[in-house]
Amino acid sequence: MAAAVHAQPGAGARFDWGLAGAAELGRVCAVLVVVDVLSFTTAVEVAVARGMRVHPFPWGEQAADYARRVGAVAAVGRRRTTPEHPWSLSPAALSSAPAVADLVLPSPNGSAISAAASATGLPVVAACLRNARAVGRWLRLQGYGSTGAPIGVIASGERWPDGSLRPSVEDQLGAASVLDALSGVPGGLSVEAAVALAALASTPDLPAAVRGSVSGRELVEGGFAEDVEVAVRVGVSTVVPVLRQGVFSAA
Repeated sequence: MAAAVHAQPGAGARFDWGLAGAAELGRVCAVLVVVDVLSFTTAVEVAVARGMRVHPFPWGEQAADYARRVGAVAAVGRRRTTPEHPWSLSPAALSSAPAVADLVLPSPNGSAISAAASATGLPVVAACLRNARAVGRWLRLQGYGSTGAPIGVIASGERWPDGSLRPSVEDQLGAASVLDALSGVPGGLSVEAAVALAALASTPDLPAAVRGSVSGRELVEGGFAEDVEVAVRVGVSTVVPVLRQGVFSAA
């Protein structure tokens, strides 16, 4: 009984956190939406909008080997870019780096969740503040959001030093922005989704909230303020990256 309850039955749009939440909702939902505003899903949106195919891959040195096997370019850590290799998890860097056909984009949160969810065979959508409205519109047009074809929205969150989940403001607000666009789906919102959405209603200045969050300040203080500015451009994109057969491309 408990396991069934954890999947938030009876709702057309559901909400949970992290890898475990994605695994739980992935058992019962027809589609998963992954939100990792700073910065994986924002980077995916930027890259896909430029015509790149993005391969999610869990963080690790194996990413370069995987990229060689699939004929792709592997993104590196923000501080490891060079003029010859400018591709990284930085959305700002990906906005100006040369476009490549295939990009392997590793990260410990959104990318790892996307890769694991993809293995179930479900379609997985990458959402951020830039494209949340477009994602919600696309999901509804595809017929998702009934109790028979529910949507699972996953806030990726960050990690504490011990590896445990750190829920993050930017991902809750990003997920809530998607849920806002889904608020009229036939199956309605689960209680968890409705409570997440309430956070958006009480946030009068979304970009300011993300800039002032722990994750936003961490990037700014680390010298990557432009990544935050790219991420907080709300509603500027109509691109809906969908992960099928291990690759994100435009729907």
